Amino acid sequence: MSIIGEQIKKYRIEKGITQEKLGELAGVTTQAVSRWERGGTPDAELLPNLADILGVSIDALFGREEQSIAVSITRKLCRMPCDDAYRYAFDICWAIEIGLLHDVSLIDNVLDTFIENQVDVKDSMDYFSKLLQDGGIANVRLSQDLRHFFLMLEPKGSLKDQLADPETLRGVFRIFADKKMLDIIYYMYSRLNTPIATSLISKNTGLDLDEVDRCMEILCQNNLATKSVVATADGDIYTYMFHQESSVIPLLCFADEICKKDFRDFMVSFMRTKPFLP
Repeated sequence: MSIIGEQIKKYRIEKGITQEKLGELAGVTTQAVSRWERGGTPDAELLPNLADILGVSIDALFGREEQSIAVSITRKLCRMPCDDAYRYAFDICWAIEIGLLHDVSLIDNVLDTFIENQVDVKDSMDYFSKLLQDGGIANVRLSQDLRHFFLMLEPKGSLKDQLADPETLRGVFRIFADKKMLDIIYYMYSRLNTPIATSLISKNTGLDLDEVDRCMEILCQNNLATKSVVATADGDIYTYMFHQESSVIPLLCFADEICKKDFRDFMVSFMRTKPFLP
């Protein structure tokens, strides 16, 4: 049997269609499909249509899908302008979200609509897809101008054991619950990440210098900023660099998601058989 014949048979069975149905969709006879699966090879011009019918790539028909998909995506992203690469990457993330439903019948009905039309969300509604399953979590936000994707693999042990102790976590939440801290964080993220003096932070947040120093010390203690001393003719001054590689923006996005009251669930699957925090 040729590799293409093996792959056609494999994906036809996975899709749950008969040789007769595949032949009908491909515009060939049942006998032709049988010949392919017994060692024959389809005409080259049929391969794109066969790949579409079976829901795979042409590479997959040659048995190269598992080896090539990660490399193919990586190469494609590397060749794209940054904005286009992020849009394309998000489309892949959205396809992953749908695939993790593990519902072939639903996927066959909605796949084209979801993947092709998700970029056309035009109203002000926030749309979410939330999957909590044995294996992990996958959440997507599909709003008009705010989209993100979160994927977490199931930890081998307890998730709680992987997290910092509760008091340390509460310290982080206290930062974001403090209006003065949040004003500083918003201001710091409104700038390019260059050293900034406390006097400029004070001017743009309305906080006095002592309060800025207090807040920045706490932010530094929690790895959100770095403090430096600059010698000037008038004496030493403190400057700060904000750690913009941190998880502040994702945390703000998820906090916003939690407090949403007006939103619509695109897809929801809560199929876990065990708790995340036993």
